[in-house]
Amino acid sequence: MIAPAAGILATGSSVPATEVTNDDLAPRFDVTPDWIERKTMIRSRRYAAPGEATSDLAIAAATEALERMGLPAEWLDYVIVATSTPDAPLPPTSCLVQRALGAHHAACFDINIACSGFVYALAVARGLLSSTPGAYALVVGADVWSRFIDPHDRSTTVLLSDGAGAAVLGPVPGPYGIVETDLISHGELSDLLVVEAGGSRRPASHETVDEVGHVLRMRGRDVTEFALGTVPQTVKELLARAGVRAEEIDHFVPHQANGVLLGKLGERLGLDNATTHLTVGEYGNSGAASMAVTLDHAARSGDLKDGELVLLTGFGGGMAVGNCLLRWTTEVTA
Repeated sequence: MIAPAAGILATGSSVPATEVTNDDLAPRFDVTPDWIERKTMIRSRRYAAPGEATSDLAIAAATEALERMGLPAEWLDYVIVATSTPDAPLPPTSCLVQRALGAHHAACFDINIACSGFVYALAVARGLLSSTPGAYALVVGADVWSRFIDPHDRSTTVLLSDGAGAAVLGPVPGPYGIVETDLISHGELSDLLVVEAGGSRRPASHETVDEVGHVLRMRGRDVTEFALGTVPQTVKELLARAGVRAEEIDHFVPHQANGVLLGKLGERLGLDNATTHLTVGEYGNSGAASMAVTLDHAARSGDLKDGELVLLTGFGGGMAVGNCLLRWTTEVTA
């Protein structure tokens, strides 16, 4: 196995202060709070405050990760933000993060691949760092989905949330760091999760606003079938390439899509010896942020031990799947 060139050195996360519980939402849809939890395993979610945008959460998460590592922002060579809910079409949200942090020497760009975005960004960062010895990258997954939901659409309102998670990547000695990644997209299924208006095909207008065209629409049953039918095979192929057996995985950090779905997915993956890390009950589905936030919680709790194998799995809009296998390190120096 080739020694990894890059690994996660520190993490951070940020969620809004405003908590929206099942008690708050249940009357709107004529259901009980218990019904929502039974269908999703979600008890609450977080909504950004008025005036609070994706970059604000991303900056807070990034600051925490950099401080935890003790890395000055000016040492960063790359700032990559995975988001489908940028502050605006321009400038890139990553450039707003760069300005706030003072990461003046970094190349910055955004990645929009929805809920798989954090893994896609890790894979890109790994590739960049492998060709730039000694470099550092900041990878952030951040979304503010509360601004893009139809409050009368139960299927999305009970799931979606806001948040940001960050990871600092840099050089690590083998066998630590990112061992293998696997990315795949299924554009033929791109209509399963859509925001129809606001782009070049249907720019914003009175008509698109009146038609409620600027919110997320989801074919939930089809999304579930996609995840259960596609993800297990991609994980199997990733582990085969890495020369790792499923029973060797110590920790599983999936996209926090829906707790019930994750239970079914866990059964199909056969990761019987792994600890599955979940924050969906407390924070809901925060899109590209969900894996990053959950990874940070696992790291801060002390659950991730030096040398343990961690599997990150994202799936969602596109439709896309991203997997990242890494060997955790707790021996970090800047």
